[in-house]
Amino acid sequence: MTEGDPTDHALATIASILDQPASPPEAAKADGGGTLEGPASQVAGVEGYSKSGPGPMEAIRFKWTVRRETDDRYFVDETIGENSRSITNGPMSADAAVRFVDDQASEARQRFEALRNEMAGRAAAADVLRKMSGGS
Repeated sequence: MTEGDPTDHALATIASILDQPASPPEAAKADGGGTLEGPASQVAGVEGYSKSGPGPMEAIRFKWTVRRETDDRYFVDETIGENSRSITNGPMSADAAVRFVDDQASEARQRFEALRNEMAGRAAAADVLRKMSGGS
């Protein structure tokens, strides 16, 4: 790699964005914010239960929200960013809807962490290569 390699600069920029600490709302989401106590079907507030995925930009962040329809049928609406059209999953029970939201948010967080770790590893490898080749 050369000293002015655009890929190197892009990786460094992305890594610096991902290494920034989470804002207070994001930190609450990382702690499982929104988790309901006890079985969901016994909790009146299942409708509107929601979690958002991780990420540095709201525009590309996934969000899952439980919606109740007639006959205690629940659906989960999945959106990306603020203005996207939702993808709907269901019908399901209240318990299944909450589990679905929790599972999707957990999987998104695991994928995000894996990507972040991979990018950090690539940035570190690029730094080692640059030092070996006599770059700055």
